[in-house]
Amino acid sequence: MSYGPSISLDNAKKVAAAALAEVRKNNWTMAVAVVDTNGDLVYYEKLDDTPIGSAIVCQEKARSAARFKRPTKAFQDMLAAGGEGVRVLRIRGAVPVDGGLPVMMGGKVVGGVGLSGGTSAQDGQCAKAGVDAVS
Repeated sequence: MSYGPSISLDNAKKVAAAALAEVRKNNWTMAVAVVDTNGDLVYYEKLDDTPIGSAIVCQEKARSAARFKRPTKAFQDMLAAGGEGVRVLRIRGAVPVDGGLPVMMGGKVVGGVGLSGGTSAQDGQCAKAGVDAVS
C-alpha cells in the first residue's frame, strides 16, 4: 500500500459528513477528524455534548491510521492478544483503540479518519461509514 496525493478539503468534508451521518443515525455524540498523509489536520467537527477528550483522541486515531497505513483496530488487536503484542505500547504514535482508518482513493492512502466519543466499536463503525463515502 503506497501513499497518494493528500486528501482534498472537499473529500475530507465528504468523509466527515458520512461519518457524522452514521453518528446521528445511531443517536451518538462524537468528534471526527480527517488528516492528510502526514497526519496533519485537514478537517475537524464535533457534535454538541461530545466528551471533551474526544477532540484530541479522534485526531490521534486519524494520524495513527494515516501514518501507519492501517486501522487502529489492528493495534488494538495486537495489544489484546498479549504476549509480544504488548510491544505496541512502545510504538510512538500507534493508537491501540478502534476508530481510526486510513482513507484510500485510487488504491492509495490519501489520509486518515478518526472518530471518538462512543465505544471503540461504535467509533470504528462510524469511521468505516466515512471511508466508504470516498472509496
